[in-house]
Amino acid sequence: MAVTAAMVKELRDRTGAGMMECKKALVETGGDMEAAVEHLRKSGLAQADKKASRVAAEGKIALSVSEDGKQAVMVEVNCETDFVAKDSGFLAFANAVAANALSDNPADVDALMNTSIDGDTVELARQALISKIGENIQVRRFVRASTDGTLGTYVHGGKIGVLVNLAGGDETLARDLAMHVAAMNPEFVSAEDVPEDIIAREKGILIAQAESSGKPPEIIEKMVTGRLRKHLAGITLLGQPFVKDGDLTVGKLLDQNSARVDGFNRLAVGEGIEKKEESFADEVMQQVTGG
Repeated sequence: MAVTAAMVKELRDRTGAGMMECKKALVETGGDMEAAVEHLRKSGLAQADKKASRVAAEGKIALSVSEDGKQAVMVEVNCETDFVAKDSGFLAFANAVAANALSDNPADVDALMNTSIDGDTVELARQALISKIGENIQVRRFVRASTDGTLGTYVHGGKIGVLVNLAGGDETLARDLAMHVAAMNPEFVSAEDVPEDIIAREKGILIAQAESSGKPPEIIEKMVTGRLRKHLAGITLLGQPFVKDGDLTVGKLLDQNSARVDGFNRLAVGEGIEKKEESFADEVMQQVTGG
């Protein structure tokens, strides 16, 4: 069967592969469209495996919220460069994955990868996107939140996402708190939530610092108590100065609004991933060699 331009275009639209790859696949499969699709997917898998070892520390935090606003999911989808993180195809994939995470309620990332996007699994869609874009792409993690109160949601530039579970208050307060968490990155809601081992470790450090001052034991004890209180305020949401009003702690803000934070989630793109330092020349060489 002769391979026509229309056939090449159809295969490209279905797979996202390049024109030459599509033509070659159709020639090799005798113009069998389904066989050509399968052939390109297999090629895409090989390319995906080749690129899987490359560090993917850029990307997007994608958010999906239920119609009633009572449930929300954030998903971190990674790629190698900030340029690809702004690509329309990459963004569409990330948003579709987030929508699946909300609607299908998967137990983990593996289950999420087996959900469906346009008739294919998320995993196959990921492989096709790798083949089209040429970068390692990974669905790294997701978090889900639900509430009987109000969910505050906020995504900053696609790089930091926050969900806040608020009891009492209103949507404006919930969003303000989500923005605060994005900006100030508290580790816990309140001092009562800080594990004892973390408190003990910090207290030991403060004692060692205070003892080097040569002050009397009773003064050292007061110094340690005050510094520990300040440290706990800095790592807890309720103890931090509110980002919109530094004279007001978040705890006091909540009291003023008869509200309570029952929990929050914060994801930042690439946190915890060791980024490989590369020179500009190395990046250009990768592009030239297709490595």
